[in-house]
Amino acid sequence: MAGNDPLANALSGVDNAEGVGHLTHTVQPASNEIGNVLEVFYDHGYIDGFEFVDDGKAGQFEVELKGAINECGAVKPRYSAGADEFEKWEKRFLPAQDYGTLVVTTSHGIMSHYAARDEGIGGQVIAYVY
Repeated sequence: MAGNDPLANALSGVDNAEGVGHLTHTVQPASNEIGNVLEVFYDHGYIDGFEFVDDGKAGQFEVELKGAINECGAVKPRYSAGADEFEKWEKRFLPAQDYGTLVVTTSHGIMSHYAARDEGIGGQVIAYVY
């Protein structure tokens, strides 16, 4: 398991918890980046919600799963994608067009590739979910 990539660890934990049918999963440590990625997952209906829990250290997220994720993960290395280039990354990381979501970090924050495309901005592809 990747030791020092909290996002990759978080997503692989969520992926594993979904795979065995758990309804909740705790992500530690918490970070703004992970929270923003979870927000995209939530906005697109992949999770039921998540809550930040202060554990006196870095904090953690309690993620409510609903069995909607087939696979998710971090994208490494992080690829830069222009607003018109997301299709290339969809083909690489998602099983079918308009099935699944890429998570992109942009100058306007972390969002889905659909939102970035609508706003006409590119960014770095950091995660995927379907």
